[in-house]
Amino acid sequence: MPKIIPIFDARAGRAADDSAVALALAEGKVRDRRTRALHDLRISVTDKCNFRCTYCMPKEVFAPGYKFLPQPDLLSFEEITRMARLARTVGVEKIRITGGEPLLRRDLPKLIEMLAAIEGLELTLTTNGSLLPKHASALKSAGLQRITVSLDSMDDATFRAMNDMGVGVAEVLAGIDAASAVGFTGIKVNMVVQRGVNDHGVVDFAKHFKGSGHIARFIEFMDVGTSNGWRMDDVVPSADVIQQISQWSPLVVADANYEGEVAKRWRYADGGGEIGVISSVTQAFCASCTRARMSTDGKLYTCLFAEKGVDFRAMLRAGASDAEMLALLVGVWSTREDRYSEIRTAETAKQRKVEMSYIGG
Repeated sequence: MPKIIPIFDARAGRAADDSAVALALAEGKVRDRRTRALHDLRISVTDKCNFRCTYCMPKEVFAPGYKFLPQPDLLSFEEITRMARLARTVGVEKIRITGGEPLLRRDLPKLIEMLAAIEGLELTLTTNGSLLPKHASALKSAGLQRITVSLDSMDDATFRAMNDMGVGVAEVLAGIDAASAVGFTGIKVNMVVQRGVNDHGVVDFAKHFKGSGHIARFIEFMDVGTSNGWRMDDVVPSADVIQQISQWSPLVVADANYEGEVAKRWRYADGGGEIGVISSVTQAFCASCTRARMSTDGKLYTCLFAEKGVDFRAMLRAGASDAEMLALLVGVWSTREDRYSEIRTAETAKQRKVEMSYIGG
């Protein structure tokens, strides 16, 4: 078989040489040009979703008849598992399964079972929660460890308008309850906060989940992709969210769970649990970002706000060896310099970027 020539994005760099790969393997981690170690790999298993959230997959873009990826273009479970195993050898400790809505991927528990067999991985999933009553038990049995659910308001009318498919709050809460019933704990529930849309419900959201054992998290509205009509005026700073909640129930800062954790953690002073805030816009955390994302069709992105990814599917299907695949993975990460949120301007926010539904959040 002829030697595989890696396909790469010039921005990300070429495959690493043998010495760089050997160093990454010896240290059990690979670092980029800002010394950020690769820790998390987020893998999108479908670009389809049963919601049309206005900040992610607005109906005017993702209308009936929109052409999603055909099945043969999607990474197979075996290809995903192979990439996860390679990533584990150079320091990835957490795999997050995303979409689209990942529970739309047929036989997903089988993939979870395959990934759970990789020693040393924390295995998590992000979902809109509507399909959890049907799938929670199988996911738990397969080895999934944690779940994050998206829910943008406790007000039914607001939530129905935001998901734009008429799905009510009760349906998502039923999914959270189903996950709890089969043994998932510390479920994170994410609210993307938009000024004039759902920001009036921040405290009500916090109230609902305080003391429940679940963790409410508040995410600044971000300029992901080019279809959500993002404006800086629509961003509610996380500092304002913390102030609102603290006025109702005082909060104290909590330590991060690990280096590079996205959310800043806060605990209720009275012991009622914790919340988190994700502040990519107003408090950029590029300097500690340790996440890579793999799209449904096998392109690796080193930044949520990237335009292009590196095609690993082509190598997988051309018969590349593990050594060749690993060399490209190390090369892509070790030449990474991404810092979009640190340099964001009104003009850069308008530049074309990959859609969140394609690579996951």
